[in-house]
Amino acid sequence: MSEIRVLVVDDHDLFRTGLSSLLAAERDIEVVAQTSGGRAGVRLAHELQPDVVLVSLRMPDLPSPEATRQILSDRPSTRVVVLTVPSGDEHVEEALLAGACGFLAKDTTIAEVATAVRAAAQGVASPSPRAAEVVLGRMRRTSRRRKSSDTLEPDLSSHERQVLRLMARGLDNEAIAAELHISLRTAGRHVASILRKLGPRWRGLEDGPGGSTGVREPRRPLPQTGGGSAQVQPPTQ
Repeated sequence: MSEIRVLVVDDHDLFRTGLSSLLAAERDIEVVAQTSGGRAGVRLAHELQPDVVLVSLRMPDLPSPEATRQILSDRPSTRVVVLTVPSGDEHVEEALLAGACGFLAKDTTIAEVATAVRAAAQGVASPSPRAAEVVLGRMRRTSRRRKSSDTLEPDLSSHERQVLRLMARGLDNEAIAAELHISLRTAGRHVASILRKLGPRWRGLEDGPGGSTGVREPRRPLPQTGGGSAQVQPPTQ
């Protein structure tokens, strides 16, 4: 089965090259390219058609929400996961509405990054607790505008509202399933449904490119990356 093709877009060279090297060491992941600019990321996504794009939330030449929109406009089946450091709600919300299917803090372990890449390739959304908090705040503001005090958002079911609150507490899909006594698959479907309802680009999370998690022999070292580092240190902004 084919490897998951990943493009890494981040303007911090040390972080980007370290992350790329560590991901390239995973047997089922191929880092097809890395770049420091949002515009270059859009171009490479068009040329290389990766399954998953990891992109920094803040890019100097092209904001990540706009980069996400352009990438998904060109190839909607691509999954975009945003790499974040603490930032304002507006940046997270813009990335959500642009169509990002997941968020990862830059101090996330490489094992968790690899897991998120595999999940994204399979069409499973993985928003961070911070992103879930932003969504809850957005829905509450919408509810106040509609003068509805007994519901957060009419088009979210009661189960979905429960799931969203657990997401905001930092629970992953497995923990959500255990908390609500539902299957892991059902929890994943609730998460995907919540995200799909946020905006016009939240579509097709269950029928992604079908990225494989099959085991393959390690690929050749990624060109133009740093040596295999044991850790990736997040940049400060």
